[in-house]
Amino acid sequence: MQTANTLLMIEPVAFGFNVQTAENNYFQQQDSASTNVIQENALQEFRQMTDTLKNNGIEVIIIQDTLEPHTPDSIFPNNWVSFHTGGTAVIYPMFAENRRLERRADILKIIENKKFIIQDTIDYSSSEKDGIFLEGTGSMVLDHESKTAYAALSERTHLKLLLQFCKDMRFTPCYFSANQSVGTQRLPIYHTNVMMNIGDKYAVICLQSIDDKTEKDMVVKSLQANGKEIIEITEAQMHCFAGNMLQIENNTGNKFLILSETAYQSLSEMQIERLSAYSKLVPIAIPTIEKIGGGSVRCMMAEIFLQKNIKI
Repeated sequence: MQTANTLLMIEPVAFGFNVQTAENNYFQQQDSASTNVIQENALQEFRQMTDTLKNNGIEVIIIQDTLEPHTPDSIFPNNWVSFHTGGTAVIYPMFAENRRLERRADILKIIENKKFIIQDTIDYSSSEKDGIFLEGTGSMVLDHESKTAYAALSERTHLKLLLQFCKDMRFTPCYFSANQSVGTQRLPIYHTNVMMNIGDKYAVICLQSIDDKTEKDMVVKSLQANGKEIIEITEAQMHCFAGNMLQIENNTGNKFLILSETAYQSLSEMQIERLSAYSKLVPIAIPTIEKIGGGSVRCMMAEIFLQKNIKI
């Protein structure tokens, strides 16, 4: 199953610019607004997004962040945890030290209290002491149906741990280098999920970011072999977060493509038409979160593929 119908989202209490992640997240931008204004705007955007999801029949488990410890990026939970069919929760090692504080055992308990079954937990976080990182479904874009894990290698996405994840979870790795233009340099993109996303029958991808032709051809062939229509976006569209989308479904099986208003406005009519053939597009305005956090709607949603205990 490629599309989840339940999401974990973390309501921010102290959202703000994270200096530690800005080291290699070139999407982040400083803002002159006060910390209180930034938090208020982000909270409003978050609540509008969760209301929109729930109004479309999508189950959202909302957990409020805590003021202590200070975690300015807690709004992006998909980097530290993922939940899989078969009952496995995976905990990931994080590049930024202050992001490691986002990992909360009580969140797993809350999900279990919602009748979801966690049978096993795989915890890779100890690899942080060796400087080896893999930031969840930011680092990996997972094709659940073909069991393929696509990953752009970077400081936050280490090959050794990607291969370990694939061994443990029985995925096939497809790894490559993806870059973006920063001034006059070509620098690694911090997370794979800003340059590509995969739906049930399609893949949105910025092939311009894969500079090596052999690697580009390999990724294209893999996606085609897995039955995906490739919908290409430009690097300029990627910088508008057009790669950071997520296809999900509601409680009646209707499929939606969640994307930001910024991303939607960057798309051509032809791209919108092709995407609309697979899902209803739901644009959501989150300008503060995108600017300050350097991530978009996909980063805010941790999919829950766990089974529910239906026994009374």
